[in-house]
Amino acid sequence: MSLQDKVAVVTGAASGIGKEIAREFFANGAKVVIADLNIDAANATAHELDPSGERAIGVAMDVTDEAQVDAGIDAAAAKLGGIDVLVSNAGIQIVGPLETYKFADWKKLLAIHLDGAFLTTRAALRHMYEQGRGGSIIYMGSVHSKEASVLKAPYVTAKHGLVGLSKVVAKEGAAHGVRANVICPGFVRTPLVEKQIPEQAAALHITEDEVIKNVMLKDTVDGEFTTVDDVAKTAVFLAGFPTNALTGQSIVVSHGWFMQ
Repeated sequence: MSLQDKVAVVTGAASGIGKEIAREFFANGAKVVIADLNIDAANATAHELDPSGERAIGVAMDVTDEAQVDAGIDAAAAKLGGIDVLVSNAGIQIVGPLETYKFADWKKLLAIHLDGAFLTTRAALRHMYEQGRGGSIIYMGSVHSKEASVLKAPYVTAKHGLVGLSKVVAKEGAAHGVRANVICPGFVRTPLVEKQIPEQAAALHITEDEVIKNVMLKDTVDGEFTTVDDVAKTAVFLAGFPTNALTGQSIVVSHGWFMQ
């Protein structure tokens, strides 16, 4: 299950979970494409991993921009020698009750999570199919791919949608040796989650400590946050798995919050 010399594109990889996945892939021998809306941060992360620029590069990518996605994936393939792994990780969170939720925010969140997953998948599959050496596509879902929470209608909708997309990619990609799976983390204390704590406290009229204890972690077995390392190691496992025996699946990494 080696990643040695595999080319991996990770979206939203200049921070948080994506950055840790990129680091873990690189440590396991992969060539890594740091795809991010913030090109300066992407280049800085790539340089941090590989100052030579031979095995890690930054690419500017707004995952909702069709032309930019296609150009970025094509440029990465040309530079590093193809595409073997895609981690569709870019995402945002905007919480609020349905009755006052702005349509513009709904469309923005779904575009980044679902349109972005579609566009990056399509671009990566073109290379994977042409190369004839298989590949792995990993979507960053959530426990909210399985469960719902208040104030998160578009996020829950999007994360459920990724499970459906992965199943279709698993079926279509099987003949080409391309696998597709979803990682479903619990709450990981990234800047995205940190931002939610005061937002949910205000919306639910409770303290921030109560949000953490009674909302975010109340259903875990140990009251612990999932870590970026937990998620990154799962990504390495899925990226390197050698056969179609593990495809179309969603792996929950949540300290027991959701048990299948």
